[in-house]
Amino acid sequence: MNVKGFRFSTIEAAIKKPGRKDLALIYSDVPATASAVFTTSSVKAAPVLVSCENIASGIAQALIVNSGNANACTGEPGIQVAKETTELVAAALGIDAASIQVCSTGVIGVQMPMERIRSCIPGLVNGLGSGTFNDIARAIMTTDTFPKTATGCGESGGVTYTVAGVAKGAGMIMPNMATMLSFIITDAAVEPSFLQKTFRDAVDRSFNAITVDGDMSTNDTCLIMANGMSENPVITAGTSEGVVFADILNDVLLSLAKQIVKDGEGATKFVKILVSGAKDDSDAKRAAMAIANSSLVKTAFFGQDANWGRIFAAVGYSGAEVDQTLLSLSFDNVCMAKNGIFSGDDAETRGTEILKQKEFTVSVGLGVGVGTATVYTSDLTHEYISINADYRS
Repeated sequence: MNVKGFRFSTIEAAIKKPGRKDLALIYSDVPATASAVFTTSSVKAAPVLVSCENIASGIAQALIVNSGNANACTGEPGIQVAKETTELVAAALGIDAASIQVCSTGVIGVQMPMERIRSCIPGLVNGLGSGTFNDIARAIMTTDTFPKTATGCGESGGVTYTVAGVAKGAGMIMPNMATMLSFIITDAAVEPSFLQKTFRDAVDRSFNAITVDGDMSTNDTCLIMANGMSENPVITAGTSEGVVFADILNDVLLSLAKQIVKDGEGATKFVKILVSGAKDDSDAKRAAMAIANSSLVKTAFFGQDANWGRIFAAVGYSGAEVDQTLLSLSFDNVCMAKNGIFSGDDAETRGTEILKQKEFTVSVGLGVGVGTATVYTSDLTHEYISINADYRS
């Protein structure tokens, strides 16, 4: 994977414990057009607050990120740590601190060991070019069991460009904006307003359409940087090149989002929830999320129990417009209920076999309109409880 003009570096700072690289740097050789989406939580981590200010210019040239400590709920000391981090990186790179994004993930409420970051920044900067994008993906992992990356290539004016992304996340996933952390880079030249709109639309179709446990983080950040170093004609809205770029960006983000769900803490199932026939798309999304977040539904998936009644119950309390005499439900191609009525014992037997698969689709028809939505979720397992009961240990 080669995205022109981007260099990477990782280093071990022992922020939570020694033995792994936990501090990473992404650097663009030139200032990049940038856009970011952050957690909608009212409790925002210090790096989110600093990055929100820095991204206002629409330009970013570097991103420094750590795992092991969220630097959240750390008060003014946490803000000073985030700011000092950007200033130290800026001084080492010879660029403006405002062009640096700073991100953190890990335990909430613990003060950041700034002396460790401070001592590692020179080596991190000097190591630029020695790391890979996959190294970045590994450095930001917390409870993740595998690194998450995705790439796509396109063409504009006969010039090839690349879009690449990394993400981390396995728990606290229902962010209503992005995910725990995700960073997208491209060497395409993209018109700024088009990049921002296309990026936000792609986030809505991907990271805003997944849920593992219904929880939201204080640190959720999704960032894109486009440095134009492929030297393609600038991609704009209303062009065939713009359509292609949007499709590639959607594919990259959706791949990352699906990887997060598949790596959901303790997850054994990857489930696509497809709702159709809603009053509108918003109602469909409301019903789909209610199903995807229901603990009763998710434990039924884990137990391979074709308990379709729990799904109808979730639709009923979702707030979506419903006529229960028109409801339908299928597991893959097995119709479990039609016009609100159970399809019978044979359907339950066949539906149970579907739920034994690692991946399957739950299709729900509301029968009241043309609205649709797709959401991705996982099951809820004993292992999820164990992971989160011991997270700070």
